Amino acid sequence: MTVTGPAPTSVTAELTEVADGVFAYTQPNGGWCLSNAGIVTGPEGVLLVDTAATERRARALADRITGLRAGPVRTLVNTHHHGDHTFGNGIFTPSATVIAHERTRQEMAETGLALTGLWPDVRWGDIQVVLPDVTFAHELTVHVGERRAELLHVGPAHSTNDVVVWLPRERVLFAGDVLMSACTPFLLFGSVTGALDAVARLRALRPRTVVCGHGPVTGPEILDATERYLRRIVEVAADAYPQGRPPLEAARAADWSEFAHLLDPERVVGNLHRAYAELAGVPAGAPLPVAAVLAEMIEYNGGRPLTCLA
Repeated sequence: MTVTGPAPTSVTAELTEVADGVFAYTQPNGGWCLSNAGIVTGPEGVLLVDTAATERRARALADRITGLRAGPVRTLVNTHHHGDHTFGNGIFTPSATVIAHERTRQEMAETGLALTGLWPDVRWGDIQVVLPDVTFAHELTVHVGERRAELLHVGPAHSTNDVVVWLPRERVLFAGDVLMSACTPFLLFGSVTGALDAVARLRALRPRTVVCGHGPVTGPEILDATERYLRRIVEVAADAYPQGRPPLEAARAADWSEFAHLLDPERVVGNLHRAYAELAGVPAGAPLPVAAVLAEMIEYNGGRPLTCLA
């Protein structure tokens, strides 16, 4: 199915130095497909975290990296397989080595460019699926000069293959879509209980600065905010599922006022579908009927298409 929305806007992004030689590249407003990236500089080049959704946005990211005069992108980490974080890989390869979780490679290959079919009005450009060169199962350390970057698999949460990039000396966390700042979390492809486990694990790192997969740079308070939302999902599902009330009905009936400020609230329907599946014993990350769930999200949104400004 397609969920066509408004025409794409011009490329706007903010580059913020969050530690010495470490940058957050954020794309307002952080909604569907407007993902963030991370830039970690070293004496011989750059480690890049994620690559944006469209060709023009990936090229804009590349231009900003060039402007830093820090050398070429030598290492590229994909935090998970979704196209809004990986479609720009080809702009930085083959000179950059792409690293991701082993399931990221598998799911990128299986999914291909399917995301483009949801929003056909977006100017995707000349994009292609560029699979990771190096994969790992649990943890991997990348050295950027004297700087240590720890790659940690914390999924299933937003997806089955979520990886965060943790800089222990700087206490900077690039969280991918496990955490979203000012945006509604989205667990349709992952796990609600897994996301709660991931939040607990990230809290134990005691980050000072958090660069989420979408939305503004934040601090450790995003962990508390995300946990409150996830626990509300668990609470609503635990009440409605035994009564046989469908997720859409439960979403409409529940009080979400605490989270009214979050972008893309229609994701609550997908989150409840995942919570229901877990209550039914479906394994975390197991495929759900995506097209049907997206249709219900549009219905929850008053029949309005899901807004993608990529």
